[in-house]
Amino acid sequence: MDQAIKDRLIVAQRNELTEYFIYRKLAHRCNDKNNADILRRISDEELEHHGIWKKHTGAVVKPYRFKIWLYNLISRVFGITFAIKLMESGEEGAQVNYDDISRFVPDAKAIMDDEHEHEQELIALIDEERLRYTGAVVRGLNEALVELTGALSGLTFAFQSEDIIATIGVITGLVMSLSLAGTEYLATKAEDGNQRPLKAAVYTGFANLLTVLFLVFPYFLPINIYASLGWMITNAIIAIYIFNYYISVTRETSMRKGFFEMAFISLGIASIAFLVGFLARTFWHIEI
Repeated sequence: MDQAIKDRLIVAQRNELTEYFIYRKLAHRCNDKNNADILRRISDEELEHHGIWKKHTGAVVKPYRFKIWLYNLISRVFGITFAIKLMESGEEGAQVNYDDISRFVPDAKAIMDDEHEHEQELIALIDEERLRYTGAVVRGLNEALVELTGALSGLTFAFQSEDIIATIGVITGLVMSLSLAGTEYLATKAEDGNQRPLKAAVYTGFANLLTVLFLVFPYFLPINIYASLGWMITNAIIAIYIFNYYISVTRETSMRKGFFEMAFISLGIASIAFLVGFLARTFWHIEI
């Protein structure tokens, strides 16, 4: 066997062993019995694939420990579904690799077919509780990004005082979070759907409050007021990017459209609010 082909097989062998451990850990953390069983079965098949490659390479490999740790961390922070979808996107790359080397190793074609079956089974796993409350998170995040980004921009030019802006921002944000949580609770209760009103309220309020704190904290720093404004806008863009990336992975949708739409609305309103603050300071002669 050509050494270059053998090296590629060793990489594939190591990837299969790594994915075996990843799926095992995800299965251990999965509360849904059916999903956990599927993950365990897939992990067993990954180990079988590792054995197939080992017959051809004769090599003893170790898993990528960092990758195992990373996906375990991702699943804890963003949920098992998100981690699974990232694994799925990685397996798509593996399929291309297997298709290429199947010209030299016939077993690669069978493994590629198994990987495609894995993808279909993984899609069926998207029944994680937090994904059922994505709408609640969207409402909490969106309200903070649109309203508070605009409010902070307007206040920056109107008052030009970090302490006042930070205080008003925190108070406004806290009231907004409580108000949104209460509204979400009542709206969810009225819908009589499969969501729990209290959980929907918590998701909305918590998402809103975290975003509020992320946006306001630059105004607590001893820096120029306009530097705080720029930092706040940057944080808003970061929050929009992270959220849309999460949704695009878990829902398999285009991230670009959601990101630009959300960014355009948030930053557009912020620009208008900044202009309003400028006019208020100019015509009302506000000096604080």
